Amino acid sequence: MKRRNFIKGGLMATTAFAGVSGISFPSKADAAGKPFKLNYAPHDGMFKSHAGADFMDQIRFMHDQGFRAVEDNGMLGRSVADQERIGKLLSDLGMTMGVFVVDGGDNWKTSLTTGKQEFKDTFIKTCKQSVETAKRVQAKWMTVVPGYFERKLPVEIQTANVIDAMKRGAEIFEPHGLVMVMEPLSDTPELFLRDSYQAFMICKAVNSPSCKILFDMFHMQRNEGNMIPNITLCWDEIAYFQIGDNPGRNEPTTGEVNYKNIFKFLYEKGYKGNSKKDKEGELAVISAYRECDPS
Repeated sequence: MKRRNFIKGGLMATTAFAGVSGISFPSKADAAGKPFKLNYAPHDGMFKSHAGADFMDQIRFMHDQGFRAVEDNGMLGRSVADQERIGKLLSDLGMTMGVFVVDGGDNWKTSLTTGKQEFKDTFIKTCKQSVETAKRVQAKWMTVVPGYFERKLPVEIQTANVIDAMKRGAEIFEPHGLVMVMEPLSDTPELFLRDSYQAFMICKAVNSPSCKILFDMFHMQRNEGNMIPNITLCWDEIAYFQIGDNPGRNEPTTGEVNYKNIFKFLYEKGYKGNSKKDKEGELAVISAYRECDPS
């Protein structure tokens, strides 16, 4: 979503779970700063009003609030020096790096469905670059999106082209223990990858521990609903979850998704892994995760 702007005219409270294995409200003395039971990973800009614009300061603030992971879609575009500083800080604080995006500049608007070599070459080049970035920031998961539906080709041919590209990516990541997570999206019907079943099928065909699913609950609620049963069906191929209530992609408890039940379900499965502005909105995010965190 150029690709997804988490801060846009206010706080868009999308968070993630960093890895398969983080709110009672922050005003409660026994909850404030206590590590979450699930490994929630806020993103750059989410607590800018409290911590300022510097990502390093935001990471420190996240840690103080009880979060033990962070994600940054734009990590690949940061300088090597910044990546190394972020990696060191996360290590010092005992925090996990969540996803960043395998983004070759125009990858979101080109499509691996076409089978065109130029798109595949760009994807492979960016995967190799991502390996080096992942080492610097101690990341394990990287988001990939196959791109747009190609109307000139049968869907079966498009699927085969995507499987072929994902196999090439997996060959790059697997020796390093890294995992690319494919994300079905709801932004536009023009996108090829739209539901969890489709992603599950591709992962089974690629047959690699380095090709899994990013199950973004906001997008999946919009595209297919029935989330707990669908998570159960696709469980073996899901490596990462992202969160945002619907409508509005705001924090849990603001929309139609019962995140308290979903988080409880994930916690019992063994997975450890905003509508307001400024400081008020940021505190609302923390409160929402404290409220929904498994008791």
